[in-house]
Amino acid sequence: MIFVLVVVGLVLGLFVVMLAAGEAGRRIGIARLARQSDGLAKGGGSADAATFGLLGLLIAFTFSGAASRFQDRRDLIADEANAIGTAYLRLDLLPSDVQQPLRELFRRYADVRATVYGQALDNAATEAKLGESSDLQAAIWKMAASTVQREGTPPSTSTLVIGALNEMIDITTTRVIATRSHPPDVIFVLLVAMSLICALLVGYSTSPNKARSWLHMVTFAAVISLTVYVIIDIEFPRVGLIRIDSADDLLLQVRESMR
Repeated sequence: MIFVLVVVGLVLGLFVVMLAAGEAGRRIGIARLARQSDGLAKGGGSADAATFGLLGLLIAFTFSGAASRFQDRRDLIADEANAIGTAYLRLDLLPSDVQQPLRELFRRYADVRATVYGQALDNAATEAKLGESSDLQAAIWKMAASTVQREGTPPSTSTLVIGALNEMIDITTTRVIATRSHPPDVIFVLLVAMSLICALLVGYSTSPNKARSWLHMVTFAAVISLTVYVIIDIEFPRVGLIRIDSADDLLLQVRESMR
């Protein structure tokens, strides 16, 4: 909730500053009209079109990237659930004396993995969960590896069990990278700067009107501000209003199946 309030505050600030930029543009236009009776500068339409086109391209780029990363993170949760479930099933191939200890480790591991990103704003808690995951991975790997090295163990058993464990362990690193992947800060700075420049141009272009065109300015500022908010919210799906927490149910379902 704190994250949501902070982002809403920033977006409302952007909205207000865009209105101010529009008003500044209008006054610049009025001052020019007062100095020169032939109207605003001719030939500026191309520059305006290029600027607004760049803003549209930047919004499309950031929105598309955020949506793509959002879906990738959901898919990775499903992939991890499948990997854990497959590795757990393949424990049946191991000798009966190690199956129960390994199953218990798997139950603990599934519990941790289902909640590892539950407190995304608490870096210490998240790192502690990741560390616990690594410790459990090491224990599972050590026990499984020593088991498949026993004399008489079929090579196919080693291949199936170790391959499944490799996939289960590797995907945790992939998820960490995906969780920490965001656009460079300069992209957001450029997006805000372009929004203000375009608001200035909107105000400038409406300066010949005697009355302020609040409809255009408010609509433009509101649409851009709302779009920026949605982009940020999708970019951080663990702490905003648009969340992927429901995807963690897949890991919980896998845990429930470990009877």
